[in-house]
Parts: sequence; C-alpha cells; structure tokens
Amino acid sequence: MDPVNQEQNELSIQELSALIKDESAFVADIFRETDKAIVGQRKVLERILIAVFCDGHVLLEGVPGLAKTLMISTISKTMDCSFKRIQFTPDLLPGDILGTTVYNPKNGEFYTKHGPIFHNIILADEINRAPAKVQSALLEAMQERQVTLGDETHRLARPFLVLATQNPIEQEGTYPLPEAQVDRFLMKVKVDYPSRKEEKKIIEILPEIDLNKLHKVITPAAINRVQGLIDRIYADDKVKEYILDIVEATRKPEKINADLKRWIGFGASPRATIALFRSAKAHAFLRGKGFVTPDDVKSMVMDVLRHRVVISYEAEAEELTAETVIQKILDEVIVP
Repeated sequence: MDPVNQEQNELSIQELSALIKDESAFVADIFRETDKAIVGQRKVLERILIAVFCDGHVLLEGVPGLAKTLMISTISKTMDCSFKRIQFTPDLLPGDILGTTVYNPKNGEFYTKHGPIFHNIILADEINRAPAKVQSALLEAMQERQVTLGDETHRLARPFLVLATQNPIEQEGTYPLPEAQVDRFLMKVKVDYPSRKEEKKIIEILPEIDLNKLHKVITPAAINRVQGLIDRIYADDKVKEYILDIVEATRKPEKINADLKRWIGFGASPRATIALFRSAKAHAFLRGKGFVTPDDVKSMVMDVLRHRVVISYEAEAEELTAETVIQKILDEVIVP
C-alpha cells in the first residue's frame, strides 16, 4: 500500500475532515473563474465537478439557449486538461470519434490515427442527433476507459470525462439513447431557465465574456488525487443502508407503497447504487466535509436516478414523470 494512502486510512474523522477542508479550498477558485462567464447555474456546475471527481460522465438536458455548451467549455478552461468538442450529427461515423487504422503505402504498414475521444474532457454536443452505431461507439470508452481500433486496444488519458448535451423538445431527426448508454452516465442533470435577476446580469456581462482569460485552477494530477481522497471520505453504515433502501425501493416498490408498483417499469441497477454512494461523497467534499450525511445522499438522488428509473405506461397515462416517482420514494423511505 502507498504510505500516503495508508496514513490517510488511519486518520480519524476529525483529522480527515480537516484534511478535506484544506484540499477542497480550490473549489472556491473554480467557481470564482466560472462566475466570470456563467451567471447562476451553480447547481449544474457543481454536478459537473462532482462527475469529474467521481470519474464519471454527465448528460445535460435542457432547451436550446441555456448555455449548456458554454458551461462545459467554461469549466474545462479552469482545468489544465485537454478538451475537445464533438458536434453529433446524423452523418457522423464511429471512426470520426474513435479514430481508425490507416494504411501507409510507402512502407506497406498500418498506423493508428487517434480520434477526438483521446482527450481528457469530451463535449458530446447534441448527442441524440447521431445514430445508434455512433452512440454505441462511446460505450467502451465511457465504461472501460479504452478504445479498440483494429487488433489494438488503446488506453485513454486520465482523467476522462464525457459531458453530453441533448435537447428534450425537438425530436425530429434525433435518435433516443440506448438504455445501456444512458446507464453509463453518472448523472442526468436538467438545466432550467435563469431567474429574471440572473438574466439581466447575463445581458450586462455578455460583452465582457472571454473564456481565454480564465485561469487554470487544477491539473490532471490534482484531479486524480482528489478522486483518491473522495474514496476515503467516511460513510457510516446507516448512510449506506439509506442508499440501499432508496435503490431497492425502485426495484421492489410494493414494500413501501402499492401505487409505486404500478408506476415503475424497471428499477435502478447496482451501478446506480455505486453512483449514488460516490456522488454523495463528492457532494460532501465540495462542502469541505470528511463524512457523508443523509442530506448529501438526498441532494444527489434525483440526478443519479432520474435516467435509471423507467416508469410504466400507466404512470405516463397519469402524466407522471420519473422525478415524481423518485420524490415519492424519498418521501416514503425513512432515514435510518
């Protein structure tokens, strides 16, 4: 075991909390930089940071014009990581994302040409505008952090993060994401309209926005270190049981409410349990805490589960949404 990691494992909760408070001080610097270009949307920016620190991926959903792409570009500027934007279109091919093997007639050999996926942060803009074969090309990269081209497997740079956007209202010319790929996203975050006060400020600062003037706050090595620290944040058994109760309620809803059984078609997978556990730890980290509370879990439930709980046709007929059902579960499940 790494001596540093062994030392951290032996820390008390108080000592760990003090360490986390010091290590998380840079988060304020990141938000200070993003505030130069983004007005409001703090919750969305937090969720993106949580995904970075959990080594996960985020699907942002919102109507056009809510600065989804700008948010991703802005937060990437605060990190000393390579960034690539991929515009998903119906004519996009898997090779346009992953790369391909190219024949060199001069020496009669094949060489590998890497695609844009070989960067730290990938913006998959309007991901649902590309067909299923292109969307599926991301599966191996998102889950295994590797890409297979021909007979060779290539490891991706770390950290590796896919931030995808999609428009929920314009369905013409779009392709629904396969369930297997949706489940690969740590969170699905809804982006809402700004308040009137925030929108006025947007108008005022618009001429001053220059992403090239943003300062880099954190390096890839520092991100990897934070990911290790988050793994060591303390979670009591009661918090773990609370997470398990919430996820189990999506699979066996009849145990807590008879109506829920009619409304849920499929519940969340064990990947959801892991995602909720890790994201709750990262939520605690952003607040400088060395331990997880039920409030950290509650804060992350909706974003982690909304794309994993499949509601029934009966629920749709009653005009219920996944969010409504998840909130009902939260209301029914008692904190241990």
